[in-house]
Amino acid sequence: MNKQAQAVILLLVGGAVLRASLSGQYLNYVKPGLQPYLIAAGAILVVAGAFTLWYELRGARRVEQEHDDGHGHAPGGPKVAWLLLAPVLGLLLFAPPALGSYAAGRSGSAVTARSEYAPLPAGDPLSLPMLDYASRAVFDKGVSLGERRIRLTGFAMRGPENSWLLARMMVSCCAADARPVKIALGGELPDGLQDQQWLRITGKYSGRQLQDNVNGEAIPFIEVSEVTLIPVPQEQYES
Repeated sequence: MNKQAQAVILLLVGGAVLRASLSGQYLNYVKPGLQPYLIAAGAILVVAGAFTLWYELRGARRVEQEHDDGHGHAPGGPKVAWLLLAPVLGLLLFAPPALGSYAAGRSGSAVTARSEYAPLPAGDPLSLPMLDYASRAVFDKGVSLGERRIRLTGFAMRGPENSWLLARMMVSCCAADARPVKIALGGELPDGLQDQQWLRITGKYSGRQLQDNVNGEAIPFIEVSEVTLIPVPQEQYES
């Protein structure tokens, strides 16, 4: 591939990174705190590609003037090399979605223990991250949850014993290290519930548990009192 094609690829990749960073699409792949670094990286790629393309086109015109064969054209590189732009255009035009129920169903639930659990803040209902509820329910046996009404947000998926789970992918850095947090839903659920449907549920701690079929981890229950179907949120991961 000649330098002109390389410059165009730099421009396209940089443009794709900038578009994803500025439109919020980047949240499908990385944590929100990485946005400034993505914007900077995309801008550098665009500037580098534009400068390289300008430099090469200026040089190409000079070479044409020096080597013109007298018939109005000069030798050029193979046109098929531009087909290498196809995967870059695919990245620019067809961005993959965030990880959801398919990925969660093939990964074991992530539940981590803590040395101690601080008292819950005020709020009724109290919105908690999925991992916080699951950790308190499994390792603290619900002592720090008590009879508090808890609000959780995630997507629905089928679980062991034909149960319905509320799940959400948790990331440390990006989608490559994402793992699901799963919580089983007890109580009355709406008819026609489907995989990947996003829900906001309110409920109380339940001592029941299931065992994850993938890694054998405990999946705690929450006894549901309210269910609201919601649109897909912009930030689909927890961190």
